Amino acid sequence: MKRSGLAAVAAFALLCGLWTPIASGQAVFGSILGTATDPSGAAVANAKIRVTSQTRSTVTETTSNESGNYAVTHLIPDVYSVHFEAQGFKSIEFKDITVSADTGTDINGQFQVGSATEQVEVTSEAPQLKTDRADVAVEFNAKFIEDLPVLNRNFTNFELLTPGTQKLGWSHAATENPQGGGQIFVNGQHFSGTGFQLDGTDNQDPILGIIVINPNLDSVTEAKITAADFDAEFGKAIAGLVTVQTKSGSNDIHGSGFWYRRTDATEAKDPFTEWDAEPGVAASPVPSSKWQQFGGSVGGPIIKNKLFFFGDYQATRQASGVTNLITVPTATVLATCNPLTNTTGFCDLSDYLNPAAGYSTGGQVYAPGTGVPYAGNLIPIGDISPQAGNILAEFPQPNNAGSNAGTINNFLASGSGPYNQNAFDVRIDDSLKPTVQLFGRYSLDYFSLSGKGSLGALGGVGFGPGGLAGSSIIHNHSLAAGVTKTFSPTVLADFRFGYFKYNPHTHKPDEGSTPMTAFGIPNANLGDAFTSGLGEFDFNGNNGGTSDAFGDGLGIARCNCPLIESEQQFQFVTNWTKTHGNHTFKFGADVRYAENLRVPSDSNRTGDYDFKDATTSNTGAGGLALATFLLGQVTNLSRYVSTSTNAAERQHRMFYYG
Repeated sequence: MKRSGLAAVAAFALLCGLWTPIASGQAVFGSILGTATDPSGAAVANAKIRVTSQTRSTVTETTSNESGNYAVTHLIPDVYSVHFEAQGFKSIEFKDITVSADTGTDINGQFQVGSATEQVEVTSEAPQLKTDRADVAVEFNAKFIEDLPVLNRNFTNFELLTPGTQKLGWSHAATENPQGGGQIFVNGQHFSGTGFQLDGTDNQDPILGIIVINPNLDSVTEAKITAADFDAEFGKAIAGLVTVQTKSGSNDIHGSGFWYRRTDATEAKDPFTEWDAEPGVAASPVPSSKWQQFGGSVGGPIIKNKLFFFGDYQATRQASGVTNLITVPTATVLATCNPLTNTTGFCDLSDYLNPAAGYSTGGQVYAPGTGVPYAGNLIPIGDISPQAGNILAEFPQPNNAGSNAGTINNFLASGSGPYNQNAFDVRIDDSLKPTVQLFGRYSLDYFSLSGKGSLGALGGVGFGPGGLAGSSIIHNHSLAAGVTKTFSPTVLADFRFGYFKYNPHTHKPDEGSTPMTAFGIPNANLGDAFTSGLGEFDFNGNNGGTSDAFGDGLGIARCNCPLIESEQQFQFVTNWTKTHGNHTFKFGADVRYAENLRVPSDSNRTGDYDFKDATTSNTGAGGLALATFLLGQVTNLSRYVSTSTNAAERQHRMFYYG
C-alpha cells in the first residue's frame, strides 16, 4: 500500500507538470515564446515566425500551432529581431529583443488585416516573463559587469549583490585559491553548496567548494545568480547557483583594452605599523607596493553569418608591501637564555614579572610539576633546553617599543611577495546549418605567488598574499563544447561536453632544508621533501599568523605546504525538449567522471609544537608559555602523516531529470 501510494503521488505530480505553457529555458540558452493572434484576439495557426540574431544574422524559424502558440528555444544570449508573417495579414517585426540564458522572453504578435508585403514594426522593449519557473535570481548583462565597480575585477564579488548572501570572514589560503573565489553563504547555507557553471558546464572545485575559473570580466556576456528554486537540471547545487555565459563573436569586429595601476605613492601609511621619523624615534620601514592589471578582448567573424570567434586576456602583476607586527622574546631573554652564550648562570625572564607586562599573575614561572616558583623569574641556565637555546639564537632583536613593557608586538618586519596571473579564453561559434549550431570554449588561468617569512630563518607570518610564507604554482583549465540539433519542429536537443582541471602545487619557503635537525630536534626532518623545513611553533595554541607563533605551515604562514593536488572532471550533458500542442516535455542527463588526488599538509608534516602557560603555572596560577618553550616542555605535539602520496579517488556522478 505504501509503495502504491508513492507511485500515485508521483504520477499526479507528473501530470501536473504537463499542464504548463510552452517555454524552455536552458543552462546555456534562452528562449523566445508567445502567441500569434488576429485583430479580434483569436489564435492564428501556422503563422511563420523568424528569429534573427541582430549581431550575427543567424536565423531560426518556426510556426505557431493550432492555439497560436510558438516557442524558439536554444538561443544563445544575444539581441534578436522577431518577424511574424501570416496569409491575409500585415507582417510584424519586433526589434532589439534581449535574450538571456535560462530565461523565456515573451513576444506576442497581434496581426492587422492587410497585405503581407506591409509591415508593422514594434521597437518597444519586450518584457522578460518567467512563466515557466519560480526561481529567485539576479541577472547581470555585459554592461552591468563592465560598469559596476569591483575591487581587482573579481567576478565572484558580484554574488554579494544578491539578497540573502553573506561573505565568510575566513577564507582559503591564497596558495590554493589564488583566483580569489569568495567563501559566500547563500541564505545561510554553506558556501560549498553553491554551484558554479561556465557555459553550462561545471566550474566548481569538488574538494574546497570554490570556483575554478574566476572569469575575466571582459569574457562575460551575462551572469545569473540564483538564490532559490532553480530548475531541476541544476540539481547538484544545494545553496545558490552562479551561471556564466561567455561572449560570442559577431559579424563586426569588436575589441576592448584596459590597464589599471596602483602604487604606494598615493597610499596613506598604516598608523599602527608605519610612521615617519620624529625626534628620538626612527621612521618605520615602509615596504613598496605595486599592483597593475591589464588585458583586452577581440571578437568577430571568421565567415560572416556563420562562423565567429572571441578571445580575451588578463594579466595581474602584484607586489603588496606588508608590515607585520610580531612578538619576539625581549632583548634580555635573547642575551641570557641561550646556554651556549650565557655568562650569568641564569635565564632572565624578569621582564615578564613587570606589572606593566599585562599578565594577570605577573608572569611568574614555576618549575613544571612542582609548584615551586623560580625566584625573580631567574631560571638556572642548566634547566634551559639546548634545542630551545639553538632556536633562540635565530630570533632577531626587538626593533619596536611595542606594548606591555615591550613584551608584546615588539618587532616590525616589512617586505612584499610577488603575485602573477595570466588568464585567457578562446571561443568559437558555428552555425553549421539552420538545424545545427556548435560552440567551443577553452580557458586557462595561470598563477604563481610566493612570500618569505617575517622572521627569516624562523619563518613566521609571511609577506606574500594573505600572510603567505611559501610558494604556489597553479594551472586551472576549463573546456566546454556543445552542439544544438533541431530534429523536427517539435523536437530539439543539445549536447555538451565539459572538462576542468585544478592543480595547485605548493612548497615551504625552506623546502629541502633540515633546520629541525640542526636545532637538535630528532625525528622531525626525516630526509624527504615532505618532512623538510621548519615545524610550527605555537604559544598557547595561537596560530593563524598571531604574534607569538613562528615556523612554517598553514596555521602560521598560510601555506598548506607541501601540497600535491590534481583534480580533473569529465562531464557529459544532454537536454531534450519535445513540444506537443501547448505542452512541453523536457528531460535530460548530466554524467560526470572525476579523478581527484590531494596530498595535503593541513597540519605541518614536520610537527606542530604547542607551548602553554599552564605547564609552568602552579595549578593554573602564573605560568608563561615562553618559559615552557625554553624549558623544552612541549605541551602538545601533533604532525600530519600519510603513508601514501599517490592515493587518488575516482567518482562517477550521475544526475537525471524529467
